[in-house]
Amino acid sequence: MAKTDQKTGEALGTGRRKSSVARVRIKPGSGNIVVNGKALKDYFQVAQDQRAVIDPLTKVGVADSVDMRITVSGGGTTGQSGACKMGIARALLNLDPAHFDILRDSGFLTRDSRMKERKKPGLHGARRGTQFSKR
Repeated sequence: MAKTDQKTGEALGTGRRKSSVARVRIKPGSGNIVVNGKALKDYFQVAQDQRAVIDPLTKVGVADSVDMRITVSGGGTTGQSGACKMGIARALLNLDPAHFDILRDSGFLTRDSRMKERKKPGLHGARRGTQFSKR
């Protein structure tokens, strides 16, 4: 069940991490990556986040042969880069199902289900209680 845009022929993928959601569109090209209308290095300024986004492409070996448009929203930069990584992996899978074993073994297709724990009544945060006062 490969998801592709019928009009443009782009492979689609959706990734999620923490409270971030990324929608990825991949088509054959020259390695151009655009995130929310900006270049990858302008949007993700931390090298760790840039590496996370590019990881699936380098693992499969198509970093210089596909163009990507990514729309990401919610959360912070780490969550957004993780969502992009998963979205790219899913889009690559839709582009060529032969990449499945590489992407799965590298852990790019597994959703990280850790979410922020809710605040409980009577506490300052999820677990942080009030400060003890002797007098």
